[in-house]
Amino acid sequence: MGAAHCQTANAGIPTITVYELDERLLDGLKIRRFNAADIDWLRYVSANRKNIEFVDDDDIVIGPVANDKTMPVITLYFSGIYDENETIKRLLPQKLKDQYAFKTERALRALKVKEVIEK
Repeated sequence: MGAAHCQTANAGIPTITVYELDERLLDGLKIRRFNAADIDWLRYVSANRKNIEFVDDDDIVIGPVANDKTMPVITLYFSGIYDENETIKRLLPQKLKDQYAFKTERALRALKVKEVIEK
């Protein structure tokens, strides 16, 4: 019997998809931009993480990533140990990178697949 490549049922092929943003298609879209991890950003992230209902009709949201690195600090904020100012103070040294969330079909139309790389 010859050698066979074995792949587990849940395994996949690591893939990177590169998109190009057609900025001309952004006109008329509602874009919310957070330039830093500030109190407005913290309140927005908190509402999303706690599944609090609020009006969110943005097509695109741009701002610092709230990820596994930020969650220990945000969890302490949720539990009341840190207030808003202390939370922001503790997040600032993390030098959070920006993320873009394309939330509507209209927003997604501004993206064009440029390249798909399988690893």
